[in-house]
Amino acid sequence: MLFELPVLITAAIAFFLFSAIKILREYERGVIFLLGRFWKVKGPGLIIVIPGIQKMVRVDLRTIVMDVPTQDVISRDNVSVKVSAVIYFRVIDPEKSIIQIENRVEATSQLAQTTLRSVLGQHELDDMLAEREKLNADIQKILDQNTESWGIKVSNVEIKHVDLDESMIRAIAAQAEAERARRAKIIHAEGEFQASQKLADAAHILAGQPQALQLRYLQTLTEISSERNTSTIIFPLPIDLVEPIFKEIRARRSSEENP
Repeated sequence: MLFELPVLITAAIAFFLFSAIKILREYERGVIFLLGRFWKVKGPGLIIVIPGIQKMVRVDLRTIVMDVPTQDVISRDNVSVKVSAVIYFRVIDPEKSIIQIENRVEATSQLAQTTLRSVLGQHELDDMLAEREKLNADIQKILDQNTESWGIKVSNVEIKHVDLDESMIRAIAAQAEAERARRAKIIHAEGEFQASQKLADAAHILAGQPQALQLRYLQTLTEISSERNTSTIIFPLPIDLVEPIFKEIRARRSSEENP
């Protein structure tokens, strides 16, 4: 019996040490409660937790990647879309993440779903499709503010998909086609306007130089005559072009009549 007592004591000490010694990894922390009250946060490495008096809750500090389930969102311009997203968050305060919230992952997921619907519902469909970075930043900011009291940091939010009905896809395609047609007409009108300005400038210059106008007229006649065309072309002859000839003829007749 005397030999069994040391064996029992040794076994009890070994069991106590086995139960008391905890090893925490680099990305883990242990929230220690002493008789039900928060005591301190320990780790990483080797720590001692007294069985029966102290209790430890492990907390993982690594970033968690969580898919936000697809949400039905009605935009500000009354378009129904289905939106899915992904959020990245991690625990920065182990004490708050254990004491202030029961299930931090589930709570963050539910908050992300409601925030996604709330933020996107305040914007039009065009904003959802063209300004995702701004919407991501707005959602991340709101989530981060609300999860701060839980000891959680939301580092990033990404909208993955914005799914539309087939009818809405066809309407957007028609709108894009109309926009392209509008731009083409504007470009054509701008070209016509610039051409008319150049023609007006040319006409102003030619109006001040009658000789230049006559030369241009003769050049046009030359170009027409050089073309291989069997058709007969009636080309008007400006009176300004032949007026000097008529003056010369009248002058000669006047000199002959009055020698």
